[in-house]
Amino acid sequence: MHKAVQASPGQKTALAMSTTAFTVCFAVWTIFAIIGIQISKELNLTETQFGLLVGTPILTGSLIRVALGIWTDRYGGRIVFVATMLAAALATFLLTYATTYPQMLFAALGVGIAGGSFSVGVAYVSRWYPPEKQGTALGIFGAGNVGSAVTKFFAPMVLVAFGWHAVAQVWAAALVVMALVFWFTTKDDPVLIERRRTGEKPKSTWMELEPLKNVQVWRFSLYYFFVFGAFVALALWLPQYLIKVYGVDIRLAGIIAAFFSVPASLFRAYGGHLSDVYGARRVMYWTFLVSVAATFVLSYPPTDYVVQGVNGPIAFHAEMSVVGFTVTVFILGFFMALGKAAVFKHIPVYYPGNVGSVGGLVGMIGGLGGFILPIVFGLLLDLTGLWTSCFMLLFLIAGGALVWMHLAIRQMEKETAGDELGELPPFPEMQGMGKLAHRGVKPSATVLTDWRPEDKTFWNENGRKIARRNLWLSIPSLLLSFAIWQVWSVVVAKLPLVGFTFTTDQLFWLAALPGLSGATLRIFYSFMVPIFGGRLWTTLTTWSLIIPALGIGYAVQNPDTPYAILLLLALLCGFGGGNFASSMANISFFFPKAEKGNALALNAGLGNLGVSVVQFVVPLAITTSLFGGFGGDPVMVASPTGEAPLWLQNAGFVFVPFIIIAALGNWFGMNDIASARASFTEQAVIFQRRHNWIMCWLYTGTFGSFIGYSAGFPLLSKTLFPDVNALQFAFLGPLVGALSRSGTGWLADKFGGARVTFWVFLVMMAGVSGVLYFIGIKDQPHAFWGFFASFLLLFCATGVGNASTFQMIPAIMGKEMTRLMPTATPDARRLQAEKESAAITGFTSAIAAFGAFFIPKGYGTSIALTGGPEAALWAFLIFYVTCLVITWAVYTRRGGLLHDVERHRPGVVAKA
Repeated sequence: MHKAVQASPGQKTALAMSTTAFTVCFAVWTIFAIIGIQISKELNLTETQFGLLVGTPILTGSLIRVALGIWTDRYGGRIVFVATMLAAALATFLLTYATTYPQMLFAALGVGIAGGSFSVGVAYVSRWYPPEKQGTALGIFGAGNVGSAVTKFFAPMVLVAFGWHAVAQVWAAALVVMALVFWFTTKDDPVLIERRRTGEKPKSTWMELEPLKNVQVWRFSLYYFFVFGAFVALALWLPQYLIKVYGVDIRLAGIIAAFFSVPASLFRAYGGHLSDVYGARRVMYWTFLVSVAATFVLSYPPTDYVVQGVNGPIAFHAEMSVVGFTVTVFILGFFMALGKAAVFKHIPVYYPGNVGSVGGLVGMIGGLGGFILPIVFGLLLDLTGLWTSCFMLLFLIAGGALVWMHLAIRQMEKETAGDELGELPPFPEMQGMGKLAHRGVKPSATVLTDWRPEDKTFWNENGRKIARRNLWLSIPSLLLSFAIWQVWSVVVAKLPLVGFTFTTDQLFWLAALPGLSGATLRIFYSFMVPIFGGRLWTTLTTWSLIIPALGIGYAVQNPDTPYAILLLLALLCGFGGGNFASSMANISFFFPKAEKGNALALNAGLGNLGVSVVQFVVPLAITTSLFGGFGGDPVMVASPTGEAPLWLQNAGFVFVPFIIIAALGNWFGMNDIASARASFTEQAVIFQRRHNWIMCWLYTGTFGSFIGYSAGFPLLSKTLFPDVNALQFAFLGPLVGALSRSGTGWLADKFGGARVTFWVFLVMMAGVSGVLYFIGIKDQPHAFWGFFASFLLLFCATGVGNASTFQMIPAIMGKEMTRLMPTATPDARRLQAEKESAAITGFTSAIAAFGAFFIPKGYGTSIALTGGPEAALWAFLIFYVTCLVITWAVYTRRGGLLHDVERHRPGVVAKA
């Protein structure tokens, strides 16, 4: 654990230059608050498009904070700060060459790099000061938020005189100058110098991320989402708000908006001092109490009242004047500044060796507020027509945060008595962390410290009930994950009906991208449960599904929504795809080997039903007004019986209530297993196992086909058979595949996973051949039904293969451990085989999930190049031939790894 230097000649210089550099970076980060107004006029943007434009830099600046924080811990803040400023300067200068809205969005992503400087500065500055002074020092550094006010004051003047291009060029030049000044006036921090002197190696990235598993860190992130995220959002939104609501010109709007930005920035230093003296808890209480009151007043829309008096009607008008508005936002900004300092008071104290990663995460979540909230502000304005709707939302967030904080504090105080209560840190939620980890902490009922599923007595008395509860809570979450992952497979086919004009290849891209992002996320999700714990990770990943669900609901209501936004939403649907890897790894730890196969089959098979559910439920949900006025207006579309209303937005909205229920159920009902902990390094041994890569290939042939055909079948059917309403049958394929997976595990138990897999690929080759045949005669009567039957055969075979390939993994690793660990005890080999089997199960599912991208994209590319999907299907057929050959050559032939196991010892798969 690093200790900050008590005094150093470069201490004040480091703080002063870091604060100045952060001010310049923040000025660049919020540049679109001013130039975005002129760009909006030139491009004739909607309010939602404007919100996205000003929020895009905030997205980049937020997402890169964790990475930049970790790099600062590893390589030092001086070089990372300079590199960040130079990269942002280049992007800001290139912005002047953008002419279209998509180009503006792309350039805005680069401008956002400037926002990542916050986590660099926090890690760099904290290393120069002892813990008792870090609150004040970081408060002073955080006052660099005043850069937003700098932009508000000066950018309108430059814009009016020379145009918005000049603003971008001047701000880019300021970044370059600041980078040079910073490099030549500062020194490397004391911790980095000491590390170089002693030759100490920096911690690995995975060790840097270790503290993020603490729930307290995520609570602080939520509070920072309001005090910082809402600050950034309002700093971007207020100029537009003032111009449209009060009719002021852009220069006066910038000055008034600065009355919010200045106190919300400069007084952050004072907030750090108050947190050092009076405690952060008291500061946070005042912050949320005043914020609730201020946002309530600001959210009240202009209203005309008519009261029936004795002498007739009495009419009066209630509306906040521009002066009252300015005073109120000044007060709100002042207390937001105090709250920002209070949140960051704790990080260097409790995580001195992980300031970069923890501060980066908290800063990232706060920064995401600055990205998400302006977009939501625009959506609320479009939907409600009320400019004050943005403050209504902030009122709900501040009120919710206040209630949650108070309940958490009260719960902590109930669990701590006597002298221990006085020893709590300023924010009682931090109890149990850092130095106080050993004091006043009761064992959590959610963490299973004694877990022995192989002990029959333990299993029968306690284990089975707990494991089954976790399984049945996991299944709905996984089902919803698959539903969100595949929702585009239905939505994309309906986009042309509601006014979107995309080419066939563009539509297939939309259908394919969730598969790409979901598969990529699975690679990382595979290793998360042993690091963060199954309960926390499952809850967080379930909550993440609400982002694409709501996004789809809002985006499809406007045919003018840019294609880039739909691509982004398609990628976000990949959150659902990533969950499978972590869900399977989590459940595998709960059950004994005798029941593990059945539990995993139920989790995976019933979770896969989400694909069928989405293709069954969504076509019904979009035909009725499920949410009344809250769900938006329908679009009239042609139907066999004439025009009919279509609520395509329900495709996303319908899942939101279930996501909330599932996430809450996971948090309050699931458990963590204390012994199910392993670092990434321990799990990474699977990359040295050749059978890991072989099983990735084979599982791509089974599960990759299942998920890829599920994603591509609706759109392919509509393209090939436009006269058939294929959507009403689309759910049957995934349903057959899911049920065959959960119901045929006994085949692999009885005959051996490898032998079943061999026959599965033969059947799949026959299925693809049938599809090719019926496409060739697609103009003939009943050709669709032959085409559909061939796909049902494929889906059934993939389900059987999904179960059989997963049955192979523990058998393979059980036999391999005898070779790899010849001198180890049987128990040691068993534990290592279990650990590697779980990791391989998750990793193979990650690689196989790329099928959800390559199959739909293969259809689209084949149609674009050849006019039909046949070329793609021939490629799939050749792939299945390779899978068949590999299964035979490596596992089932005489002399193969599993030949003797599966023929002479039936059932060994389940016992390996």
